[in-house]
Amino acid sequence: MTDAPPPYDIIVIGGGVNGAGIARDAAGRGARVLLIEQGDLAQGTSSASTKLIHGGLRYLEHYEFALVREALKEREILWGIAPHIIWPMRFVLPYRDGLRPRWLLRLGLFLYDHIGGRKKLPATRTVNLTKHPAGTPLQPQYRQGFEYSDGWVDDARLVLLNARDAADKGARVRTRTRADMLRCENGMWVVDATGHNGHAYRFTARSIVNAAGPAVLDLLRRADAEPDHSMRLVRGSHIVVARRFEHDYSYFFQLPDGRIFFAIPYERDFTLIGTTDVDHEGTLADIHASAEEIAYLCEGASEYFREPVIPADVVWSYSGVRPLVEDGSGRPEAATRGYRIDLDMNEGAPLLTIYGGKITSYRHVAEEAVDALAAHIPALSRKHWTAQAPLPGGNFRPDGAAAIRAQYRLDYPFLPSATVDRIAKAYGTDARKWLSDADGWDALGGEIAHGLSVAELHWMVSREWALTSDDILWRRSKLGLHFTAQEVERLDALIDAIAVKPALPD
Repeated sequence: MTDAPPPYDIIVIGGGVNGAGIARDAAGRGARVLLIEQGDLAQGTSSASTKLIHGGLRYLEHYEFALVREALKEREILWGIAPHIIWPMRFVLPYRDGLRPRWLLRLGLFLYDHIGGRKKLPATRTVNLTKHPAGTPLQPQYRQGFEYSDGWVDDARLVLLNARDAADKGARVRTRTRADMLRCENGMWVVDATGHNGHAYRFTARSIVNAAGPAVLDLLRRADAEPDHSMRLVRGSHIVVARRFEHDYSYFFQLPDGRIFFAIPYERDFTLIGTTDVDHEGTLADIHASAEEIAYLCEGASEYFREPVIPADVVWSYSGVRPLVEDGSGRPEAATRGYRIDLDMNEGAPLLTIYGGKITSYRHVAEEAVDALAAHIPALSRKHWTAQAPLPGGNFRPDGAAAIRAQYRLDYPFLPSATVDRIAKAYGTDARKWLSDADGWDALGGEIAHGLSVAELHWMVSREWALTSDDILWRRSKLGLHFTAQEVERLDALIDAIAVKPALPD
Protein backbone atom coordinates (compact mmCIF):
# COMPACT_ATOMS: atom_id res chain seq x y z
CA MET A 1 0.00 0.00 0.00
CA THR A 2 1.38 3.37 -1.05
CA ASP A 3 1.06 6.49 1.06
CA ALA A 4 0.37 9.83 -0.61
CA PRO A 5 2.63 12.86 -0.17
CA PRO A 6 1.76 15.17 2.76
CA PRO A 7 -2.01 15.40 3.29
CA TYR A 8 -4.24 16.92 0.65
CA ASP A 9 -6.53 19.74 1.65
CA ILE A 10 -9.40 18.17 -0.29
CA ILE A 11 -10.04 14.78 -1.83
CA VAL A 12 -12.86 14.99 -4.37
CA ILE A 13 -14.46 11.62 -5.09
CA GLY A 14 -16.32 11.53 -8.40
CA GLY A 15 -15.07 12.59 -11.81
CA GLY A 16 -18.32 13.92 -13.22
CA VAL A 17 -19.08 17.56 -13.87
CA ASN A 18 -19.60 18.50 -10.21
CA GLY A 19 -16.44 16.76 -9.02
CA ALA A 20 -14.27 18.17 -11.80
CA GLY A 21 -15.74 21.65 -11.29
CA ILE A 22 -15.04 21.56 -7.55
CA ALA A 23 -11.49 20.29 -8.12
CA ARG A 24 -10.84 23.14 -10.55
CA ASP A 25 -12.31 25.84 -8.31
CA ALA A 26 -10.48 24.62 -5.19
CA ALA A 27 -7.13 24.18 -6.95
CA GLY A 28 -7.44 27.69 -8.34
CA ARG A 29 -8.01 29.01 -4.82
CA GLY A 30 -4.77 27.49 -3.54
CA ALA A 31 -5.83 24.13 -2.10
CA ARG A 32 -3.95 20.85 -2.55
CA VAL A 33 -6.55 18.74 -4.34
CA LEU A 34 -6.84 15.09 -5.30
CA LEU A 35 -9.63 14.07 -7.69
CA ILE A 36 -10.49 10.35 -7.72
CA GLU A 37 -12.75 8.70 -10.30
CA GLN A 38 -13.40 4.95 -10.34
CA GLY A 39 -13.87 4.89 -14.12
CA ASP A 40 -13.09 7.41 -16.83
CA LEU A 41 -13.84 11.09 -16.44
CA ALA A 42 -17.50 11.76 -17.37
CA GLN A 43 -18.07 8.04 -17.88
CA GLY A 44 -21.44 8.16 -16.13
CA THR A 45 -24.24 10.69 -16.04
CA SER A 46 -22.14 13.64 -17.16
CA SER A 47 -21.61 12.23 -20.66
CA ALA A 48 -25.20 11.00 -20.98
CA SER A 49 -27.00 14.34 -20.96
CA THR A 50 -29.03 15.96 -23.74
CA LYS A 51 -25.93 18.15 -24.32
CA LEU A 52 -27.72 21.39 -23.42
CA ILE A 53 -26.74 24.43 -21.42
CA HIS A 54 -30.21 25.68 -20.61
CA GLY A 55 -32.45 27.03 -17.93
CA GLY A 56 -34.97 24.24 -18.26
CA LEU A 57 -38.06 25.78 -19.82
CA ARG A 58 -40.29 22.96 -18.62
CA TYR A 59 -39.29 23.48 -14.98
CA LEU A 60 -41.23 26.75 -14.96
CA GLU A 61 -44.52 24.86 -14.88
CA HIS A 62 -43.27 23.06 -11.77
CA TYR A 63 -42.69 26.52 -10.19
CA GLU A 64 -38.92 26.01 -9.96
CA PHE A 65 -38.28 29.69 -10.71
CA ALA A 66 -35.11 29.96 -8.62
CA LEU A 67 -33.59 26.90 -10.31
CA VAL A 68 -34.39 28.24 -13.79
CA ARG A 69 -33.13 31.72 -12.96
CA GLU A 70 -29.81 30.38 -11.64
CA ALA A 71 -29.32 28.16 -14.69
CA LEU A 72 -30.16 30.96 -17.11
CA LYS A 73 -27.59 33.21 -15.45
CA GLU A 74 -24.99 30.45 -15.79
CA ARG A 75 -25.83 29.94 -19.47
CA GLU A 76 -24.00 33.03 -20.72
CA ILE A 77 -21.23 32.72 -18.13
CA LEU A 78 -20.38 29.23 -19.38
CA TRP A 79 -20.56 30.32 -23.01
CA GLY A 80 -18.06 33.05 -22.14
CA ILE A 81 -15.49 30.72 -20.55
CA ALA A 82 -15.84 27.83 -23.00
CA PRO A 83 -16.89 29.18 -26.42
CA HIS A 84 -15.27 26.22 -28.21
CA ILE A 85 -17.40 23.52 -26.55
CA ILE A 86 -20.47 25.68 -25.85
CA TRP A 87 -22.36 27.67 -28.45
CA PRO A 88 -25.82 29.21 -28.89
CA MET A 89 -28.62 27.25 -30.45
CA ARG A 90 -32.08 28.33 -31.56
CA PHE A 91 -34.97 26.06 -30.64
CA VAL A 92 -38.35 25.86 -32.34
CA LEU A 93 -41.37 24.92 -30.23
CA PRO A 94 -44.28 24.04 -32.56
CA TYR A 95 -47.70 24.93 -31.22
CA ARG A 96 -49.86 21.82 -30.91
CA ASP A 97 -53.59 22.22 -30.64
CA GLY A 98 -55.10 20.68 -27.51
CA LEU A 99 -51.95 20.81 -25.40
CA ARG A 100 -50.49 23.83 -23.57
CA PRO A 101 -52.37 26.94 -24.78
CA ARG A 102 -50.62 29.67 -26.77
CA TRP A 103 -50.91 32.22 -23.97
CA LEU A 104 -49.20 29.85 -21.52
CA LEU A 105 -46.34 29.16 -23.93
CA ARG A 106 -45.89 32.89 -24.56
CA LEU A 107 -45.89 33.61 -20.82
CA GLY A 108 -43.37 30.86 -20.13
CA LEU A 109 -41.06 32.07 -22.88
CA PHE A 110 -41.39 35.68 -21.72
CA LEU A 111 -40.27 34.63 -18.24
CA TYR A 112 -37.51 32.52 -19.77
CA ASP A 113 -36.20 35.55 -21.64
CA HIS A 114 -36.27 37.92 -18.68
CA ILE A 115 -35.67 36.22 -15.32
CA GLY A 116 -32.09 35.15 -16.01
CA GLY A 117 -30.45 38.38 -17.15
CA ARG A 118 -30.14 37.41 -20.82
CA LYS A 119 -27.74 39.80 -22.56
CA LYS A 120 -26.22 38.28 -25.69
CA LEU A 121 -28.61 35.57 -26.79
CA PRO A 122 -31.47 36.61 -29.08
CA ALA A 123 -34.98 36.81 -27.66
CA THR A 124 -38.02 34.66 -28.36
CA ARG A 125 -40.13 35.32 -31.44
CA THR A 126 -43.28 33.84 -32.93
CA VAL A 127 -42.71 32.04 -36.24
CA ASN A 128 -44.84 30.92 -39.15
CA LEU A 129 -43.82 27.32 -39.75
CA THR A 130 -45.24 27.31 -43.28
CA LYS A 131 -42.42 29.73 -44.17
CA HIS A 132 -39.75 29.03 -41.53
CA PRO A 133 -36.98 26.51 -42.44
CA ALA A 134 -37.81 24.48 -39.34
CA GLY A 135 -41.31 23.87 -40.67
CA THR A 136 -40.17 21.95 -43.74
CA PRO A 137 -39.59 18.52 -42.11
CA LEU A 138 -42.69 18.82 -39.89
CA GLN A 139 -46.16 17.51 -40.60
CA PRO A 140 -48.44 20.13 -42.22
CA GLN A 141 -50.71 20.65 -39.20
CA TYR A 142 -47.88 22.44 -37.39
CA ARG A 143 -48.27 25.94 -38.76
CA GLN A 144 -47.23 28.21 -35.89
CA GLY A 145 -44.52 28.04 -33.29
CA PHE A 146 -42.04 29.92 -31.14
CA GLU A 147 -38.29 30.30 -31.61
CA TYR A 148 -36.12 30.81 -28.52
CA SER A 149 -32.47 30.57 -27.43
CA ASP A 150 -30.50 28.08 -25.38
CA GLY A 151 -27.04 26.56 -25.63
CA TRP A 152 -25.33 23.37 -26.75
CA VAL A 153 -22.41 21.77 -24.88
CA ASP A 154 -20.02 18.92 -25.45
CA ASP A 155 -20.77 17.53 -22.00
CA ALA A 156 -17.91 15.04 -21.68
CA ARG A 157 -15.31 17.60 -22.77
CA LEU A 158 -16.75 20.10 -20.30
CA VAL A 159 -15.85 17.64 -17.54
CA LEU A 160 -12.48 16.87 -19.08
CA LEU A 161 -11.47 20.52 -19.46
CA ASN A 162 -12.39 21.27 -15.85
CA ALA A 163 -10.18 18.38 -14.76
CA ARG A 164 -7.41 19.49 -17.11
CA ASP A 165 -7.50 23.03 -15.71
CA ALA A 166 -7.52 21.65 -12.15
CA ALA A 167 -4.40 19.60 -12.95
CA ASP A 168 -2.73 22.60 -14.57
CA LYS A 169 -3.31 24.44 -11.30
CA GLY A 170 -1.68 21.71 -9.24
CA ALA A 171 -4.47 19.21 -8.59
CA ARG A 172 -3.76 15.51 -8.84
CA VAL A 173 -6.22 13.56 -11.01
CA ARG A 174 -6.48 9.79 -10.71
CA THR A 175 -8.88 7.94 -12.97
CA ARG A 176 -9.66 4.21 -12.66
CA THR A 177 -9.19 4.53 -8.91
CA ARG A 178 -11.98 3.39 -6.60
CA ALA A 179 -12.38 4.78 -3.09
CA ASP A 180 -13.08 1.60 -1.13
CA MET A 181 -13.18 2.85 2.45
CA LEU A 182 -13.18 6.25 4.14
CA ARG A 183 -12.59 6.90 7.82
CA CYS A 184 -11.63 9.85 9.98
CA GLU A 185 -8.58 9.52 12.27
CA ASN A 186 -7.33 12.31 14.51
CA GLY A 187 -9.14 14.98 12.53
CA MET A 188 -7.92 13.73 9.13
CA TRP A 189 -9.71 11.68 6.50
CA VAL A 190 -8.02 8.47 5.37
CA VAL A 191 -9.10 6.99 2.03
CA ASP A 192 -8.15 3.45 1.03
CA ALA A 193 -8.43 3.05 -2.72
CA THR A 194 -7.73 0.53 -5.47
CA GLY A 195 -6.30 1.41 -8.86
CA HIS A 196 -7.28 -0.19 -12.17
CA ASN A 197 -4.17 -2.37 -11.98
CA GLY A 198 -5.17 -3.72 -8.56
CA HIS A 199 -2.64 -1.57 -6.72
CA ALA A 200 -3.72 -0.37 -3.26
CA TYR A 201 -3.41 3.29 -2.29
CA ARG A 202 -3.92 5.22 0.91
CA PHE A 203 -4.56 8.96 0.78
CA THR A 204 -5.06 11.44 3.60
CA ALA A 205 -6.87 14.77 3.51
CA ARG A 206 -8.29 17.50 5.67
CA SER A 207 -11.67 17.18 3.93
CA ILE A 208 -13.66 14.98 1.58
CA VAL A 209 -16.06 16.01 -1.18
CA ASN A 210 -18.59 13.34 -2.12
CA ALA A 211 -19.46 14.12 -5.75
CA ALA A 212 -20.28 10.53 -6.69
CA GLY A 213 -23.53 11.37 -8.48
CA PRO A 214 -25.88 8.37 -8.54
CA ALA A 215 -23.51 6.54 -6.14
CA VAL A 216 -23.56 9.35 -3.57
CA LEU A 217 -25.39 7.29 -0.94
CA ASP A 218 -23.15 4.27 -1.50
CA LEU A 219 -20.08 6.42 -0.88
CA LEU A 220 -21.60 7.75 2.34
CA ARG A 221 -22.03 4.14 3.49
CA ARG A 222 -18.34 3.52 2.76
CA ALA A 223 -17.62 6.50 5.02
CA ASP A 224 -20.03 5.17 7.67
CA ALA A 225 -21.98 8.44 7.42
CA GLU A 226 -25.73 9.05 7.42
CA PRO A 227 -27.30 10.80 4.40
CA ASP A 228 -29.32 13.95 4.95
CA HIS A 229 -31.50 13.41 1.87
CA SER A 230 -33.17 10.56 0.05
CA MET A 231 -32.30 10.17 -3.61
CA ARG A 232 -34.42 9.29 -6.60
CA LEU A 233 -32.56 7.72 -9.52
CA VAL A 234 -34.23 8.71 -12.80
CA ARG A 235 -33.01 7.30 -16.10
CA GLY A 236 -32.91 9.53 -19.14
CA SER A 237 -32.45 7.79 -22.49
CA HIS A 238 -31.66 9.20 -25.93
CA ILE A 239 -31.61 7.84 -29.45
CA VAL A 240 -29.53 8.91 -32.44
CA VAL A 241 -30.80 8.51 -36.01
CA ALA A 242 -29.59 9.63 -39.43
CA ARG A 243 -30.08 13.36 -39.89
CA ARG A 244 -33.77 14.20 -40.24
CA PHE A 245 -33.41 17.84 -41.35
CA GLU A 246 -30.82 20.02 -43.09
CA HIS A 247 -31.14 23.27 -41.10
CA ASP A 248 -29.37 24.05 -37.81
CA TYR A 249 -32.44 24.66 -35.63
CA SER A 250 -33.37 22.30 -32.81
CA TYR A 251 -36.87 21.31 -31.72
CA PHE A 252 -38.70 21.33 -28.42
CA PHE A 253 -41.65 18.94 -28.78
CA GLN A 254 -44.65 18.42 -26.49
CA LEU A 255 -46.50 15.14 -26.08
CA PRO A 256 -50.11 14.50 -24.98
CA ASP A 257 -48.93 12.89 -21.72
CA GLY A 258 -47.50 16.27 -20.65
CA ARG A 259 -43.86 15.34 -21.23
CA ILE A 260 -41.45 17.03 -23.61
CA PHE A 261 -38.41 16.00 -25.59
CA PHE A 262 -35.85 17.50 -27.97
CA ALA A 263 -34.66 16.77 -31.50
CA ILE A 264 -31.22 18.28 -32.09
CA PRO A 265 -28.67 18.33 -34.95
CA TYR A 266 -25.87 16.00 -33.85
CA GLU A 267 -22.34 15.51 -35.15
CA ARG A 268 -23.15 16.81 -38.65
CA ASP A 269 -24.76 13.60 -39.95
CA PHE A 270 -27.24 12.70 -37.21
CA THR A 271 -30.23 13.81 -35.15
CA LEU A 272 -30.31 13.33 -31.38
CA ILE A 273 -33.74 12.69 -29.86
CA GLY A 274 -34.45 12.62 -26.12
CA THR A 275 -34.95 12.35 -23.29
CA THR A 276 -37.12 10.00 -21.28
CA ASP A 277 -37.78 10.14 -17.53
CA VAL A 278 -38.08 6.68 -15.98
CA ASP A 279 -37.35 5.58 -12.42
CA HIS A 280 -34.21 3.43 -12.59
CA GLU A 281 -34.58 0.17 -10.76
CA GLY A 282 -31.45 -1.68 -11.87
CA THR A 283 -27.82 -1.42 -10.86
CA LEU A 284 -25.55 1.43 -11.86
CA ALA A 285 -23.42 -1.06 -13.77
CA ASP A 286 -26.26 -1.73 -16.22
CA ILE A 287 -27.71 1.49 -17.60
CA HIS A 288 -29.24 1.30 -21.07
CA ALA A 289 -32.29 2.43 -22.99
CA SER A 290 -35.10 -0.08 -22.76
CA ALA A 291 -37.05 -1.16 -25.83
CA GLU A 292 -40.03 0.71 -24.38
CA GLU A 293 -38.06 3.95 -24.09
CA ILE A 294 -36.75 3.66 -27.64
CA ALA A 295 -40.26 3.01 -28.94
CA TYR A 296 -41.60 5.96 -26.93
CA LEU A 297 -39.07 8.38 -28.43
CA CYS A 298 -39.66 7.05 -31.93
CA GLU A 299 -43.42 7.38 -31.59
CA GLY A 300 -43.11 10.89 -30.17
CA ALA A 301 -40.84 12.04 -33.00
CA SER A 302 -43.18 10.47 -35.55
CA GLU A 303 -46.01 12.64 -34.26
CA TYR A 304 -44.10 15.67 -35.53
CA PHE A 305 -41.85 14.71 -38.44
CA ARG A 306 -43.23 13.97 -41.91
CA GLU A 307 -40.83 11.04 -42.15
CA PRO A 308 -41.64 8.55 -39.37
CA VAL A 309 -38.91 7.43 -36.96
CA ILE A 310 -38.88 3.71 -36.17
CA PRO A 311 -36.62 1.65 -33.86
CA ALA A 312 -34.79 0.20 -36.87
CA ASP A 313 -33.59 3.74 -37.68
CA VAL A 314 -31.71 4.04 -34.37
CA VAL A 315 -27.95 3.89 -34.96
CA TRP A 316 -27.04 4.44 -31.31
CA SER A 317 -28.75 4.97 -27.97
CA TYR A 318 -27.39 6.00 -24.61
CA SER A 319 -28.73 6.44 -21.10
CA GLY A 320 -27.73 8.14 -17.91
CA VAL A 321 -29.08 8.05 -14.39
CA ARG A 322 -29.81 11.42 -12.85
CA PRO A 323 -29.39 11.50 -9.06
CA LEU A 324 -32.35 13.68 -8.05
CA VAL A 325 -33.26 14.79 -4.56
CA GLU A 326 -36.40 12.94 -3.51
CA ASP A 327 -39.10 15.56 -3.09
CA GLY A 328 -42.18 13.37 -3.12
CA SER A 329 -43.09 14.08 -6.75
CA GLY A 330 -45.30 11.41 -8.20
CA ARG A 331 -43.92 11.43 -11.73
CA PRO A 332 -40.16 11.25 -12.39
CA GLU A 333 -40.22 14.20 -14.81
CA ALA A 334 -41.66 16.38 -12.02
CA ALA A 335 -38.87 15.59 -9.53
CA THR A 336 -36.70 18.59 -8.77
CA ARG A 337 -33.48 19.16 -10.72
CA GLY A 338 -32.23 21.34 -7.88
CA TYR A 339 -29.27 20.44 -5.72
CA ARG A 340 -28.41 20.27 -2.04
CA ILE A 341 -25.00 20.75 -0.44
CA ASP A 342 -24.51 19.15 2.96
CA LEU A 343 -21.43 19.80 5.12
CA ASP A 344 -21.06 17.16 7.82
CA MET A 345 -18.59 17.73 10.68
CA ASN A 346 -19.74 14.76 12.77
CA GLU A 347 -16.54 12.80 12.18
CA GLY A 348 -14.32 15.71 13.20
CA ALA A 349 -13.29 16.77 9.68
CA PRO A 350 -15.42 18.14 6.81
CA LEU A 351 -17.38 15.71 4.66
CA LEU A 352 -19.21 17.67 1.98
CA THR A 353 -21.82 15.87 -0.10
CA ILE A 354 -23.47 17.07 -3.32
CA TYR A 355 -27.00 15.81 -3.86
CA GLY A 356 -28.62 16.30 -7.27
CA GLY A 357 -27.96 19.16 -9.65
CA LYS A 358 -27.80 19.65 -13.40
CA ILE A 359 -24.92 20.23 -15.78
CA THR A 360 -25.77 23.90 -16.42
CA SER A 361 -25.40 24.77 -12.74
CA TYR A 362 -22.15 22.88 -12.09
CA ARG A 363 -19.91 25.96 -11.85
CA HIS A 364 -22.20 27.66 -9.35
CA VAL A 365 -22.47 24.40 -7.36
CA ALA A 366 -18.66 24.16 -7.28
CA GLU A 367 -18.32 27.74 -6.11
CA GLU A 368 -20.84 27.24 -3.33
CA ALA A 369 -19.21 23.97 -2.26
CA VAL A 370 -15.72 25.47 -2.07
CA ASP A 371 -17.11 28.45 -0.17
CA ALA A 372 -18.53 26.02 2.39
CA LEU A 373 -15.14 24.36 2.82
CA ALA A 374 -13.22 27.64 3.04
CA ALA A 375 -14.19 28.14 6.67
CA HIS A 376 -12.44 24.86 7.55
CA ILE A 377 -9.49 24.77 5.10
CA PRO A 378 -7.01 27.61 5.77
CA ALA A 379 -5.35 27.20 2.36
CA LEU A 380 -8.54 28.13 0.53
CA SER A 381 -8.93 31.68 -0.69
CA ARG A 382 -12.47 33.07 -0.55
CA LYS A 383 -12.02 34.86 -3.87
CA HIS A 384 -14.30 33.69 -6.68
CA TRP A 385 -12.57 33.32 -10.04
CA THR A 386 -14.17 30.68 -12.27
CA ALA A 387 -16.78 32.96 -13.88
CA GLN A 388 -14.09 34.92 -15.70
CA ALA A 389 -11.28 32.41 -16.32
CA PRO A 390 -11.58 30.47 -19.59
CA LEU A 391 -11.35 26.72 -19.67
CA PRO A 392 -8.34 25.34 -21.62
CA GLY A 393 -8.61 26.35 -25.26
CA GLY A 394 -11.43 28.82 -24.61
CA ASN A 395 -9.36 32.01 -24.48
CA PHE A 396 -11.22 33.81 -27.25
CA ARG A 397 -14.41 35.84 -27.55
CA PRO A 398 -17.72 33.96 -27.59
CA ASP A 399 -18.33 35.21 -31.13
CA GLY A 400 -14.86 34.14 -32.27
CA ALA A 401 -15.41 30.43 -32.90
CA ALA A 402 -15.91 30.87 -36.65
CA ALA A 403 -12.64 32.81 -36.90
CA ILE A 404 -10.79 30.00 -35.08
CA ARG A 405 -12.12 27.45 -37.57
CA ALA A 406 -11.29 29.67 -40.55
CA GLN A 407 -7.70 30.12 -39.36
CA TYR A 408 -7.24 26.37 -38.89
CA ARG A 409 -8.47 25.80 -42.46
CA LEU A 410 -5.85 28.24 -43.71
CA ASP A 411 -3.01 26.86 -41.59
CA TYR A 412 -3.82 23.14 -42.08
CA PRO A 413 -5.31 22.88 -45.58
CA PHE A 414 -4.80 19.09 -45.66
CA LEU A 415 -7.44 18.62 -42.96
CA PRO A 416 -11.00 17.95 -44.23
CA SER A 417 -13.60 20.53 -43.28
CA ALA A 418 -15.40 18.11 -40.94
CA THR A 419 -12.14 17.40 -39.11
CA VAL A 420 -11.33 21.10 -38.74
CA ASP A 421 -14.78 21.71 -37.27
CA ARG A 422 -14.42 18.85 -34.81
CA ILE A 423 -10.94 19.85 -33.71
CA ALA A 424 -11.83 23.53 -33.28
CA LYS A 425 -14.91 22.65 -31.23
CA ALA A 426 -13.08 20.14 -29.06
CA TYR A 427 -9.82 22.00 -28.39
CA GLY A 428 -10.30 25.66 -29.32
CA THR A 429 -6.92 27.37 -29.35
CA ASP A 430 -5.25 24.39 -27.65
CA ALA A 431 -5.36 22.33 -30.87
CA ARG A 432 -2.13 24.05 -31.95
CA LYS A 433 -0.35 22.36 -29.07
CA TRP A 434 -0.49 19.05 -30.93
CA LEU A 435 -1.08 20.24 -34.50
CA SER A 436 2.06 22.38 -34.20
CA ASP A 437 3.39 23.30 -37.67
CA ALA A 438 2.18 20.12 -39.36
CA ASP A 439 1.99 20.36 -43.16
CA GLY A 440 0.38 16.99 -43.76
CA TRP A 441 -0.85 13.78 -42.15
CA ASP A 442 2.66 12.35 -41.98
CA ALA A 443 3.71 15.19 -39.68
CA LEU A 444 0.89 14.10 -37.33
CA GLY A 445 1.99 10.47 -37.36
CA GLY A 446 -0.62 9.55 -39.94
CA GLU A 447 -4.40 9.36 -39.95
CA ILE A 448 -5.94 6.50 -38.00
CA ALA A 449 -9.45 7.01 -39.43
CA HIS A 450 -12.05 9.75 -39.85
CA GLY A 451 -9.66 12.60 -39.13
CA LEU A 452 -8.17 11.15 -35.94
CA SER A 453 -4.38 11.35 -36.11
CA VAL A 454 -1.69 9.61 -34.10
CA ALA A 455 -0.62 13.01 -32.74
CA GLU A 456 -4.12 13.66 -31.42
CA LEU A 457 -4.23 10.17 -29.94
CA HIS A 458 -0.98 10.85 -28.08
CA TRP A 459 -2.46 14.11 -26.76
CA MET A 460 -5.58 12.35 -25.49
CA VAL A 461 -3.53 9.68 -23.72
CA SER A 462 -0.82 11.94 -22.26
CA ARG A 463 -2.92 15.01 -21.42
CA GLU A 464 -6.53 13.87 -21.24
CA TRP A 465 -6.36 10.61 -19.22
CA ALA A 466 -7.60 8.42 -22.10
CA LEU A 467 -6.76 4.72 -21.69
CA THR A 468 -9.21 2.89 -23.97
CA SER A 469 -10.83 3.28 -27.36
CA ASP A 470 -14.16 3.97 -25.63
CA ASP A 471 -12.54 6.89 -23.79
CA ILE A 472 -11.38 8.30 -27.11
CA LEU A 473 -14.34 7.55 -29.37
CA TRP A 474 -17.28 8.27 -27.07
CA ARG A 475 -16.01 10.90 -24.62
CA ARG A 476 -12.90 12.69 -25.97
CA SER A 477 -14.55 12.75 -29.40
CA LYS A 478 -17.86 11.49 -30.80
CA LEU A 479 -16.13 9.53 -33.54
CA GLY A 480 -17.59 6.29 -32.26
CA LEU A 481 -20.54 6.96 -34.55
CA HIS A 482 -18.20 6.71 -37.54
CA PHE A 483 -15.58 4.07 -36.66
CA THR A 484 -16.05 0.54 -37.98
CA ALA A 485 -15.19 -2.51 -35.89
CA GLN A 486 -11.97 -2.94 -37.86
CA GLU A 487 -11.00 0.69 -37.29
CA VAL A 488 -11.62 0.28 -33.56
CA GLU A 489 -9.31 -2.75 -33.55
CA ARG A 490 -6.60 -0.67 -35.20
CA LEU A 491 -7.11 2.10 -32.65
CA ASP A 492 -6.83 -0.41 -29.80
CA ALA A 493 -3.55 -1.66 -31.19
CA LEU A 494 -2.17 1.85 -31.45
CA ILE A 495 -3.17 2.63 -27.86
CA ASP A 496 -1.39 -0.50 -26.68
CA ALA A 497 1.68 0.42 -28.74
CA ILE A 498 2.15 3.88 -27.22
CA ALA A 499 5.46 3.41 -25.45
CA VAL A 500 5.03 5.96 -22.67
CA LYS A 501 1.42 5.77 -21.56
CA PRO A 502 0.96 7.12 -18.02
CA ALA A 503 -1.70 5.05 -16.33
CA LEU A 504 -2.64 7.89 -14.01
CA PRO A 505 -1.45 11.16 -15.60
CA ASP A 506 -1.50 14.42 -13.67
